Amino acid sequence: MEKRIRTKEKDAIIQSLKSGVTPKIGIQHIQVGRINEVQALYKDIERISEGGSAFRLIIGDYGSGKTFFLSVIRSIALERKLVTVNADLSPDRRIHATSGQARNLYSELMRNLSTRNKPDGNGLPSVVEKFITVARKEADQKQADVSSVIHEKLSDLTELVGGYDFAKVIDAYWQGHERDDDALKTNAIRWLRAEYTTKTDARRDLDVRTIISDNSFYDSLKLMSLFVRQAGYEGLLVNLDELVNLYKLGNTQARTSNYEQILRILNDCLQGSAEYIGFLLGGTPEFLLDPRRGLYSYEALQSRLAENSFAQRAGVIDYSSPALHLASLTPEELYILLKNLRHVFAAGDTAHYLVPDEALKAFLIHCNQTVGDAYFRTPRNTIKAFLDMLAVLEQNPSMLWSDLINKIAIDEERPSNVDEIKPSENNDAIDSDDLASFKL
Repeated sequence: MEKRIRTKEKDAIIQSLKSGVTPKIGIQHIQVGRINEVQALYKDIERISEGGSAFRLIIGDYGSGKTFFLSVIRSIALERKLVTVNADLSPDRRIHATSGQARNLYSELMRNLSTRNKPDGNGLPSVVEKFITVARKEADQKQADVSSVIHEKLSDLTELVGGYDFAKVIDAYWQGHERDDDALKTNAIRWLRAEYTTKTDARRDLDVRTIISDNSFYDSLKLMSLFVRQAGYEGLLVNLDELVNLYKLGNTQARTSNYEQILRILNDCLQGSAEYIGFLLGGTPEFLLDPRRGLYSYEALQSRLAENSFAQRAGVIDYSSPALHLASLTPEELYILLKNLRHVFAAGDTAHYLVPDEALKAFLIHCNQTVGDAYFRTPRNTIKAFLDMLAVLEQNPSMLWSDLINKIAIDEERPSNVDEIKPSENNDAIDSDDLASFKL
């Protein structure tokens, strides 16, 4: 018996793909190919669960499916009982900054925190509640005070930067729970989400001396990875997409500072200094390979991220490399993807397919003749055009698919928004790339 697809899932998938973005639900209905990459990342997830760490750069062209691939890995991590956080970098969200952009990125990550029971984000309160529940059970067994158990369970965190105040904030949440003080619980979550901008406010509300700021971005993620472990989860997976925004930074010093932070994270993960945490960073080939502005412009990163020369000579891919270049979908895989999309569009009912298999083949031939091999290297526009055709056929049953296919225009995927991001920090040095201050 064929399995029907819920209307909510169908609409989310179709509307997201037609607008060029990755659907948040139902991705299992359309995932095809890249089995080797998925297996490599699955091993990383296993390593995180066992107390290790992972670092991967997911590299692919615009429209090649990086964000979709990250979503697939994220869903696998959730099934393996990891906690996931994800965010896109932007002009006001960076890994390193001095004017609040790194704190903004951390806040966005915490707002998008997801668990298997809360896959759509906003899962931080439930993780804290779960930890409190574990601590209460332990306190009941020992006939001890809950606050003392909380501090005992979080004692390992106090050795890390900000760990002592982190434990105090979790205890404050418990105190708010005990007293039915919703304001205190809200303030604790605000602190954990890095929504306090001044230490004065944090000290008044929670009696802590520090806040999560630009300087503590990475240290706070390490604290969170250990905390979710204490709450009963397997570890923390951090998904950062659109790292091309670092490549676009017009200020050399700002770019270098962000690359230094990436190097610090990479070193920690490869050397085994970090525990129960993994990082997936999505970016374009230019972001990685450009010798003037990309990661390769920073020598220490270039040496660590360089491709395996033996694999290059043999014409194979080293899937253990920190930089994982997404392979293009094959025409056969794209054909299966179109079949999946047709199935989703019909809500899983084969009797309601709008086009036969011959239409899929004719559509792919048209794509090949129109945009060449870009139709499977960067399939986003191909998918959008196919769904647009199905929408027209659904609304106009009298039309023939054979009449529509040759009229479909498919744009070749091009980078959008290539403007440089101008620095906002007052203390950033003038960009040496542009020689703006050079005078004879």
